[in-house]
Amino acid sequence: MKSLSHLFLIDPVVMARIDAAAGQSGIPLYDLMERAGQAVAASALRHYPQALRFVVLCGGGNNGGDGYVAARVLLQSGAAVAVHHLGDVAALKGDARKAFEQSGVRPLPLGDYAPLSGDVVIDAVFGAGLSRDIPPELNRVIDAVTEAAVPVLSVDLPSGLCGRRGVPLGASFRVQRTVTFMARKPGHLLMPGRELCGALEVFDIGIPSRILAVYEGSVAENDPLVWRGALPRSDMETHKFRRGHLTVFSGPPHATGASRMTAIAALKAGAGIVTVAAPKQALDVLAVTLTAVMSAGLNDAEDLGRWLEDKRHGAFVLGPGFGDLEKARQFVSLLGDKAVVLDADAITAFRDRPETLFERVTSGTGKFVLTPHEGEFARLFPDLVEDAGLSKIERAQAASARSGAVLVYKGADTVIATPDGRALVNTNAPASLATAGSGDVLAGIIGALLAQGAPAFEAAAAGVWLHGEAGKRAGAGMTAEDLSHAVRPFG
Repeated sequence: MKSLSHLFLIDPVVMARIDAAAGQSGIPLYDLMERAGQAVAASALRHYPQALRFVVLCGGGNNGGDGYVAARVLLQSGAAVAVHHLGDVAALKGDARKAFEQSGVRPLPLGDYAPLSGDVVIDAVFGAGLSRDIPPELNRVIDAVTEAAVPVLSVDLPSGLCGRRGVPLGASFRVQRTVTFMARKPGHLLMPGRELCGALEVFDIGIPSRILAVYEGSVAENDPLVWRGALPRSDMETHKFRRGHLTVFSGPPHATGASRMTAIAALKAGAGIVTVAAPKQALDVLAVTLTAVMSAGLNDAEDLGRWLEDKRHGAFVLGPGFGDLEKARQFVSLLGDKAVVLDADAITAFRDRPETLFERVTSGTGKFVLTPHEGEFARLFPDLVEDAGLSKIERAQAASARSGAVLVYKGADTVIATPDGRALVNTNAPASLATAGSGDVLAGIIGALLAQGAPAFEAAAAGVWLHGEAGKRAGAGMTAEDLSHAVRPFG
C-alpha cells in the first residue's frame, strides 16, 4: 500500500548523505550495493526472459559497482553476460572495486560495444548524481544502442540524465525500465526524464526508514494522500452556500467561451453556486449558453466594489478570456482579501511590471493561486527561466516565494509550489490535456475548491490532480468543453 513517505522525492546530493548516514549507523555500504545489484539482476531476468545476452555497461563509481554485482548474479543464474567498462578498471576504488573483483568478469572497453540482435543492455555507467555532459565515447554507444533498438534497463537513472533536473546532459539513454533504490529522484518525474526512464521500480535495499525520514524534505509527487484531509467534506446538512460561491469573470460578448468552461468545471468540481460576472452587453450570450451557472452584469471596478459588499462572494477566478488588461489590474487590486485564481490574461496583465502583482498579492490577506504555463511564467519570472541550472521544481519554488502566491507551473510535469518551499510534481496528466482551453478548466476546478474553503496549496494540488483524472475520463480526442463536463469532485 502506498504511504505518504513513498511520495517524497530525494535530491541526488541528499541521497548521497542518506547513504553516508546508513554507513555511519553501522550498515556496511557494500551490503547495500550487493542488494542493489541483485535487484537489478532479478528485474532483468524477470522482464527479459527472451534475452540471448545481457550486456552490462559499467562506470567508475558506485553505479558501476551495482552493475558488477548484477553481472555476477546473472552469470550465476546461467545467463550469457558481457561487460563493458568506461575508463580504466584499475581506477576503481572502495566498494565498487570489491564488486568488480568478486564478479570474476573481464570487462572490455565501453567503446568496443557493438549491439547484437538478442542483446539486453543493463546501463550502470552513471547514476543520479551526474552533473556534467557525458563523454563522447558514451554518446556514441547511446547512438548505437538507440539505432539498433536494443532494450535497456538502467540502474538508478538512465546514464546521461540529470537526477535533479530531469534533462539530458548532452545525451541520455531512453530506456524501457529503470530500477532505483529507496526513493525516487526529481529527474524520475520531471520531463523529459519521466519518459526517458520508462517503467520505474523502486527497490528497498535496507536503509532504515528513520534515516530516510530525517532527509525527506519538502518535495513529493502530487497524490491524494498529500491533500485529501484538507478538502471540505460534504454532510447531510450541507447546502449551496456552505459549498461556496465562486465568481468567474468573463470577457466581452465574443469571448465568453473560456469563462463558461471555467464555470462549468467549477460547478462539476463541487462549488455550490457559480456566477459568471461579465460586461452587461455579454449577458444575452451567457443567458442562452448557461443553465445551472448564473450570470451577473459587472462592467468595471465600481461594479466589482458593490459585488464585494456581499460577503458570500469570497472566491474568484480572473483571467480566462478576460481580454481587458487594464481592468484586470484594477480588479486584482480590489481582491486582496479574497481567495483568487489568477490565470491567462490576469497574468499577462502584469508582464511589464510583475513586481506590482507581487506587491498586491503579499499586501493583502487573501489566498492567491497563480497558474502560468511556460510562456506566462517566462513573462513574470524571466531571470528564473534563463537560469539553466535550475530545475522546474526550483523555479516554481523561487517564483512562489517571490510572488507570495501558490504557484501552479503548468505542463506535462506540472509543479505546485508554496512560498514556504513545499512542492509537488504531478504525474497523472494524459497527453490529451494539451488542448486549447484545458487551462481554463483547471482554473475552474481550483476556484471551486477555494470557494469550498480548502487552503490554497491543497486546492491547487487537488485541482491539478482532478484535472488529470478528468482528462483520462474524457479520453483521446477530447476538447476542453468535453473536459469541463468530465470533471468530478474528489471522493
